Amino acid sequence: MEDQGTQDAAIFLMSLGEEEAAEVFKHLSPKEVQKLGETIAGMRAVSHDRVAQVMGRFTDEAASQSLLVSDTNNYVKAVLKRALGDDKASLLIDRIMQGSDVSGIESLKWMDPQSIAELLRNEHPQIMAAILVHLESDLISGVLKHLSERSRNEVMLRIATLEGIQPTALNDLNEVLYKVLAGGDKVRKTSLGGVQTAADIINMMGTAIETTVIESIRLLDADLAQKIMDKMFTFEDLLKLDNKSVQMILKEVSSDALVVALKGSSTELRELILGNMSSRAAEALREDLESRGPVRLSEVEGQQKEILKIVRRLSDEGSIVMGGGGDDGFV
Repeated sequence: MEDQGTQDAAIFLMSLGEEEAAEVFKHLSPKEVQKLGETIAGMRAVSHDRVAQVMGRFTDEAASQSLLVSDTNNYVKAVLKRALGDDKASLLIDRIMQGSDVSGIESLKWMDPQSIAELLRNEHPQIMAAILVHLESDLISGVLKHLSERSRNEVMLRIATLEGIQPTALNDLNEVLYKVLAGGDKVRKTSLGGVQTAADIINMMGTAIETTVIESIRLLDADLAQKIMDKMFTFEDLLKLDNKSVQMILKEVSSDALVVALKGSSTELRELILGNMSSRAAEALREDLESRGPVRLSEVEGQQKEILKIVRRLSDEGSIVMGGGGDDGFV
């Protein structure tokens, strides 16, 4: 089910007209463009009251804000250089700005996984790892599925052991694909890669691939494999969440998606889910589960991964607390 914020944004963009809406889309991420595009495409009719409500809300929020500086990036750089001098400021500026675009790598975010895999297929695993960690975990997972098992395992090992990279400003995608990302002496390492990143990526893969990747890493470094597993969160780990967290997750999952996902779950997990629904909704879900015929394993895993994305987002927002095991368990 679409959240109201996305629907409001879609209504607002439709109210602007094609030219103005296009300018807004230029500043959005690929995922945001896709989500808004799907929402707009699915809309058929919107009441005048709803449009007025959305436009009124935008007007109120816009009126309550003031842009004090036209270029905040340059302002921060100038102030820090005046206060700290060029050398100290450069170190701090790189930390602050590390979320900025990394030139050609930004283009990869708009490509499908198979195309990215084809572009990177002949690169050294270390270069592939340094490039891929700039992307979203689900996109990385999709890319790795299109690589050979050996290449996939080598890249995952390097992502898991990556403590940071030193990216340079790249002029085009070709430079990204054929040069190791390394900056000057003053460039600070970004906090990309590592055990948690590896766990997030593996979480997005199917069970069969997850097993081969983990076992490959275990053969080379058993401790590292265990650390990754401790950070991973599987669909059955929903059992470790409290009722409030489960209820928050259920608010964002459609009934159809839930039915498919639960086809591959334990009885215990089904009862936890049903126990956190209204009696009417629980009864409807039970009936759907009983009436639904066989479902492909890939489809079940796909829906489970989509729900895990919601879990990860809610965790990142601080709405729920989760962990993959070990000392970082649930509280």
